[in-house]
Amino acid sequence: MSTASSAAPSPSGGPAPMSSAPMSQQLDTRGTSTSDTSGSVVDESGNGPFSYQDLARLDEALTMSSRETGLRFTVYVGDLGSDTRGTAEDLHSRSGGDTANSVLVALSPGQRVLEIVTGATAARRLPDRACALAVLSMTSRLGSGDLVGAIVNGLRQMSDAAGHPSRRTH
Repeated sequence: MSTASSAAPSPSGGPAPMSSAPMSQQLDTRGTSTSDTSGSVVDESGNGPFSYQDLARLDEALTMSSRETGLRFTVYVGDLGSDTRGTAEDLHSRSGGDTANSVLVALSPGQRVLEIVTGATAARRLPDRACALAVLSMTSRLGSGDLVGAIVNGLRQMSDAAGHPSRRTH
């Protein structure tokens, strides 16, 4: 599934490692093609790792996070190659729209890596500390094998931290 959402790197600048606890199931994302189209998540292959209910939950979480914050959240789930941070940054830059106001969550279950990339404007509203807390929460859920719950929780945490644009004081 291809979903995009942005977050900050780990304090060391590298990828945020997932929990060392074994995942209850490994996901095979090969041949899965999902795209974010007009606020909805679509699994174009029809045989991806997510059920219809999972996709509906992800779509709702992405829509609500974007609506509540005015930022565009996207999520990518799949292999990130050997340079996970570079791949995530490339995905963010190619995600379309106003990337300065975008957040990409890139997750590679097979590599046990989670990257959050924020655009310049989004980073002012969603600081590294808030992203790090979201990553910590997500890795806890991922350690128990709850991929969808991890993504939904992470999006909620980041949208809570970013707040509504009209309610923020500058």
